[in-house]
Amino acid sequence: MLFTALAIARVKDLFAAVMLMGIYSLLTASLFVVMHAVDVAFTEAVVGAGISTLLMLKALALTGPHQNNSSYRSMLALVVVLISGALLIYGTWDIPPFASASAPIHQHVAPHYIQNSMQETGVRNVVTAILASYRGFDTFGELVVVFTASVGVMGLLAVTHPHDKYHDGDAAAMQQHLILRIVVKMLIPLILIFALYVQFHGDYGPGGGFQAGVIFASAIILYSMVFGSHAAQQVVNRTVIQILAALGVLIYGSVGIVSLLMGRNFLDYSALLPDPVDGQHLGILLVELGVGITVAAAMIIIFFSFSDRVVSEEVSPE
Repeated sequence: MLFTALAIARVKDLFAAVMLMGIYSLLTASLFVVMHAVDVAFTEAVVGAGISTLLMLKALALTGPHQNNSSYRSMLALVVVLISGALLIYGTWDIPPFASASAPIHQHVAPHYIQNSMQETGVRNVVTAILASYRGFDTFGELVVVFTASVGVMGLLAVTHPHDKYHDGDAAAMQQHLILRIVVKMLIPLILIFALYVQFHGDYGPGGGFQAGVIFASAIILYSMVFGSHAAQQVVNRTVIQILAALGVLIYGSVGIVSLLMGRNFLDYSALLPDPVDGQHLGILLVELGVGITVAAAMIIIFFSFSDRVVSEEVSPE
C-alpha cells in the first residue's frame, strides 16, 4: 500500500496518494467483513480510512512546498536499516503458509479458545475474550503504546499560541455550508450512541474498547472539522481529555493490581468475584472500558495537536 501511494505521489500529487491509502483501507475493511472479522473491520474503517487519512492531510498542511537541502548523510543508519530488514525477512521463513490447516495455532491455541472461552470467561465474543483475558497483558502493553504516542505527539506539536488569537480557517470555510452543518449535528449523536453500543456490547457481538474508542473520537473530530477546532475544544476540554487518556490506562492497570492483592496473577480477573467466570466477565468489561477511554482520548489529542498546529500557522503577526 505504501509503495503504491508513493508511486502515485511522484506521478501526480501527494493528496492523491493520501486518498488512495484511505480507499485502500476502506476496501480492506470490506474484505475483513467478508472474512467475518467484523471487529477488525470496525477499526480499519475508522482508523485506516477515516482518522489516519485526516491526520495525513493535516500533516501535509504543515509541510512546506519546498524541501530543505541537507548535507547530512549517515551510513550507520543505512546499515542498521538493512540489517533490521534482513533479520525480519529471515524471521518470516519459519512462518507457516497462509491459511495452512497444519499451522500450530490451528492445532492448539485456536481450538482451545473456540471451545472453552465461553465457559472460562463468560463472554460470547471470542475476540473480546482473547484480547481482554487470554492475552490481556499484551493488550495492556498496546494501550500503553497508544497513550505514549499521544504524549509524544503533544510534545512534538505543542502550540503556545493562545486560542483567542486563532483564525480557524476550517470553521470560516464551513460557515457557508448550512446543510452540511445541520446534517453533522444530526449524525454526531448517532455516532456517539453507536460508540457506546460497541463499547458495552463488545462481550456479546463485534466491538470492544479499541473500536468504540476510535468511533467516539471520530464524532469529536467530525465536529472539529465542521465547526472548528476552537469550538470543539470548548465542548471537549483539552485538559479533561488529557486526564482521561491517563485514566484509561490507570483503570486497566488497577484491575491487574487488584488481582495481585487478591492473591492471583496480574490481570487474573477470576479473583474479582466469588464466581471465577463472573469475575472474568467483570474484569473484561472493566479493562475494555479503560481501553475505550484511553483510545478515544488519545485519538482526540493527536487530532487536536495537528489541528492546533495548522491553525497557529494562519495567525498573522501583530
